[in-house]
Amino acid sequence: MKRKLNINIDHVATLRQARQGTYPDPIDTIEIIKKAKANGIVMHLREDRRHIQLNDLRRFKKKYKFHFNLEMAPTIDMINIANKIKPDVITLVPEKRMELTTEGGLNLKTNFDNLEKLVKKISKDIRIMFFIDPIKLQIDIALKLKAYGVEINTGRYSESTSYYATKELKRIKKAAAYSTSMNLYTAAGHGLNENNLSKLVKIKDIKEYNIGHSIISNSIFYGLYGSIKRIQDIINVDD
Repeated sequence: MKRKLNINIDHVATLRQARQGTYPDPIDTIEIIKKAKANGIVMHLREDRRHIQLNDLRRFKKKYKFHFNLEMAPTIDMINIANKIKPDVITLVPEKRMELTTEGGLNLKTNFDNLEKLVKKISKDIRIMFFIDPIKLQIDIALKLKAYGVEINTGRYSESTSYYATKELKRIKKAAAYSTSMNLYTAAGHGLNENNLSKLVKIKDIKEYNIGHSIISNSIFYGLYGSIKRIQDIINVDD
């Protein structure tokens, strides 16, 4: 199966919000993303609304029928929004107000009771994924929570060098294999770019990559279409 690539467009909204204006509009990226034959988009509606806004979700859903993964904190307010917007997938992620970006995977063990209650409130036609660190216990709990799949946090791998990156890569490989063996859809994301993807894509159990910041950043130099194609060339190198 060809590995999928979803484009996170949050940081187009980051540029817009820097001046509190209307441009650049993240929804204007969709035609280019579709033309590049990426598989879908990701938007993270944060509680502090630092980039993506609720109206971005509404406008996207009104105009497009294209795979949409909505990242969000595990709160009842966010669940209510998801049930109205109806993305294809929601990925529940941890969220801290003062963090620059997501700092780690969602701890399903310590948040189990709250997550169990919230999952029951999610519309049945929305698939549920959890953004987790590459730990077997977290995968086991995702199963108990009736997840469709998991997105393995590649942040530590992406930020590490040499020895530590190799250790993280082994953890990710082991977790991805276990997740797949448990019939969970297995994705990966966070901090991925042209420099660190080549080793990760050798892990065949990872079926999907969610990448945003590096693609949007590289679009300054190569254009958005070209930036997407450069990543696709890496993740599908053996296909």
